[in-house]
Amino acid sequence: MSPNKKNYSIEILFPQDLIRARVREIASQITRDYENKNTLMIAVLKGSFVFCADLVRHLNFLFAFDFISLSSYEGTGAKGKIKVISNLKEDPEGRDVIIIEDIADTGHTLDFLHKELAAKNPKSVKTCVLLDKKCARVKNVPIDYSGFEIGNDFAVGYGLDYNGFFRGLPYIGILHLNGNNK
Repeated sequence: MSPNKKNYSIEILFPQDLIRARVREIASQITRDYENKNTLMIAVLKGSFVFCADLVRHLNFLFAFDFISLSSYEGTGAKGKIKVISNLKEDPEGRDVIIIEDIADTGHTLDFLHKELAAKNPKSVKTCVLLDKKCARVKNVPIDYSGFEIGNDFAVGYGLDYNGFFRGLPYIGILHLNGNNK
């Protein structure tokens, strides 16, 4: 269903300048931790593509890169069942892997991905998320690099979507549908 201006509003949570500064800080930390390592960055599509593009432009070391496309959302709720849409092309065996994800909420997606990667014998696996929604966590997954912690609101913008919409917003906002926060 396509949203229209009459049935939603967006409350800005993190403006573009704040996001930009935080992404640079995370990139500096990752650069310090991973320079001179055999690193494979894995972006989880579609949600992480904006965050990932900005993040990797600020990394100051050599790394390989790959994408995986997973799905676990429908509307504003996590379904819990993970579907692989498109799998990795790079082999993570023996490499230091960094998963780049837009949001860690229930933890189902990251738990699934950590288990899938563990079976491929990487040297290490770390997780970098733009948003950490600890209050929604069902699965205990490690978050090694985090942009911002948020409450139990539905966030959109900067790659995050609602039914495919709002990914292109330059900020992160809380989506309110019909005057209600869902």
